[in-house]
Amino acid sequence: MATSEFTSAAQKSARRAAFGSFAGAVIDWYDFILYGLVAALVFNTEFFPDISPVAGTLAAFATFGVGFLFRPLGGIVFGHFGDRIGRKRMLVLTMIIMGSATTLIGFLPGYESIGWVAPALLVSLRIIQGFAVGGEWGGAALLAVENAPRTRRAFYSSGVQVGYSVGLILATGSVLAVRHFTTDEQFVAWGWRIPFIASIVLVVVGLIVRAKVEDDAGVAARVAAAELEAEKTHKRRIPLFEALRAHPGAFLRIFAMRLAELISGYIVITFAVSYGSTYGGFSEDFMLNIGLIVGSLGIVTIPTFAYLSDRFGRRNVYLIGSLVGVAGSAPFFLAIESGSTIAVIIAAVVLFNIAHDMVVSAQQPLFTEMFGAEFRYSGAGVGYQVASAVAGGFTPFIATALVAATGGSWYLVAVYLGLGCLISFFAALKIRTPKQKEVVAHEPTSV
Repeated sequence: MATSEFTSAAQKSARRAAFGSFAGAVIDWYDFILYGLVAALVFNTEFFPDISPVAGTLAAFATFGVGFLFRPLGGIVFGHFGDRIGRKRMLVLTMIIMGSATTLIGFLPGYESIGWVAPALLVSLRIIQGFAVGGEWGGAALLAVENAPRTRRAFYSSGVQVGYSVGLILATGSVLAVRHFTTDEQFVAWGWRIPFIASIVLVVVGLIVRAKVEDDAGVAARVAAAELEAEKTHKRRIPLFEALRAHPGAFLRIFAMRLAELISGYIVITFAVSYGSTYGGFSEDFMLNIGLIVGSLGIVTIPTFAYLSDRFGRRNVYLIGSLVGVAGSAPFFLAIESGSTIAVIIAAVVLFNIAHDMVVSAQQPLFTEMFGAEFRYSGAGVGYQVASAVAGGFTPFIATALVAATGGSWYLVAVYLGLGCLISFFAALKIRTPKQKEVVAHEPTSV
């Protein structure tokens, strides 16, 4: 159905779904990003005090990465039930699980209190975080995409990625606010816990918002029909296997196309906090402020690029963004090496708000349209999270190890970043964007 034919009721439903996806994404990403920021500042000494500073940082970033390893499992579990009983129920559950784990981290005793039980519990809660967020993107993206008019899917679903930017702002802002009102000793001793405990407030707000969102009626009908067919043939329906059989190459394409986003994003907002303060001579607060700047700009750049991708082609926007990532990899580290705050800000904006945001702006419809509605949550969600596990969670760890191996040099990290963006470029170059009639054939009639 064309946008002009989109009824007022459908428009209201689309807006509500878009806002619900946005709100949930804000909360889940606040929780997830907060861990990465505090890992770079506190966890190396609070939970791993008996090893060298470099090893402590590597250990802290390793626990950061562990959460990503369990994101595919979350994608499988929540995707399976989301494809069988509906997206909304799973999204409410992911929010509750994520908020509970984050709040509990705020109450964890440190290594000095309970020894190695402390990092063990920290890793366990990080695993729970990863499991929960693994089911978030697929459901949130689908809820927005499936309720949106076809010609504006990237724009309507861009709230999922804008939610990441707002979550980044809230996480970074909360850490900076606590650091401002505490001494360094107070922040390490107890101040870092406040943003984690405050997560429970955001969860309550998010649950209220998501309670008003409903699954798309057309998609629900197709899922019900698939379940009925499975009952008639006495076959247990496993959406992930159906997606693998129907679209085996889609998983590899999603993985390759996410490298530009994941590596550029986590180098700018997580790895650079440690690297810039250790090797660039910048304060940790300044490097944290970089996250606030790019997060704030992302609220504008992501929906803008999403609008452009709806109008001029999702693949075109994707290709340009990945090439900007290749071009901006070395300048980012040269800017840090120069010691110029202005240069660092400009380089971070180019790498994050142009390269990263152009790539993510088209992801929701581009990835979900690779799969049929009846197994889309499992297909797109699992493919998305496998990439997160391999390329996203361990980027700070890999980058730190590369710097340590070269005696403080950034060259290999820049190569790592540029190569990831280049792989995404070639993967996007080969993808076949569905024509409108092909998309319609796989969609519910209500959209």
